[in-house]
Amino acid sequence: MAVLRVKFTKTKRDKLAQILWILNWVSVVSGIILFSLGLFLKIEIKKRNEVMAKGDVNSVPNMLISVGVIACIINFLGGKICYDCSDANKFSRWKLVMLPYIICTFCFTFCILVGALMCYTMRNELEESLYLGLRDAIKFYKDTDIPGRCFLKKTVDMLQIGFQCCGNNGFRDWFEIQWVSARYLNMASKEVLDRLKSNVDGKFLVDGVPFSCCNPSSPRPCIQYQLTNNSAHYNYDFLTEELNIWVKGCREALLDYYTAIMRSIGIAALFIWLFELSVLIGVRYLQTAMKNVLLLGDLEGESDGWLLENSFVETAKYNINIIKNLGKANQISTVSGMNDPNIDVQNTNCGKTNVTTKPIPTAS
Repeated sequence: MAVLRVKFTKTKRDKLAQILWILNWVSVVSGIILFSLGLFLKIEIKKRNEVMAKGDVNSVPNMLISVGVIACIINFLGGKICYDCSDANKFSRWKLVMLPYIICTFCFTFCILVGALMCYTMRNELEESLYLGLRDAIKFYKDTDIPGRCFLKKTVDMLQIGFQCCGNNGFRDWFEIQWVSARYLNMASKEVLDRLKSNVDGKFLVDGVPFSCCNPSSPRPCIQYQLTNNSAHYNYDFLTEELNIWVKGCREALLDYYTAIMRSIGIAALFIWLFELSVLIGVRYLQTAMKNVLLLGDLEGESDGWLLENSFVETAKYNINIIKNLGKANQISTVSGMNDPNIDVQNTNCGKTNVTTKPIPTAS
């Protein structure tokens, strides 16, 4: 029994073909949108590439870009097919192509769904990439004279100012590294020498943060150094008073930023997937209705269209049997007496001993 059988007249078939022709061109636009969204996400990731570790963070934008390009090609072809389906004679040229086209388009729409779901599962990979990348960027913040690292100070400063954040997890990350370059340290100062000697690794560690961590909206002048020393500042208690520096870590700020972008892209991709799926269902109805018209021989009469010719269970069993029988046609059974086409063929007189023979005539 066919699944979701619908009866089409010639007028309904023609209208369906015209509507699908228009919808396929709309689908071409949706493919361009997918491509643009993937390209936008790729550019946004590229902007902060210096504070991201190498990983699979580009898998989602690459997926969206590829799917967008394929969508334009497939839907352009689908528009041509649907336009020709309004004429039964032109449909004959596409009759053998439409079913493979529908199968390929179904697989393609599944890729759109996968791309949409990847936008929601990318958070963990992105968080790890940001954590490792920001850790290294902060570590090399002071290396303004070393080629390949001289740009990191500006990158981190612009990042902290733009996203209103400080450090990797928070401002205390700056307490654990030497972020002041040695060229700006007065080695003749006893305070500097004592601080270098007090550290096992010989680093100049301070309870201070770079200027880019300062919150310009604070009414109090920025306190960059001795953040945990209450006696160093007037009327100051770092445990109770809200600091006038950014408290949020840059990893959390960037993660929230990219998560919002990917959530929006994921919603758009889901809508595009539903739209593509509805177009594909319409193409399937058009294909089965036109096929049945040719079988009936009456091009002006009514015909049935459906999603599946048989029920879901029968269709599943049929496809499973096809998969199981793949490659078995050329196999030869190794079990004696099974599937041998010659096993029941009777022997000729080769094994008989009482066969009469005719004498050879002798020359007279």
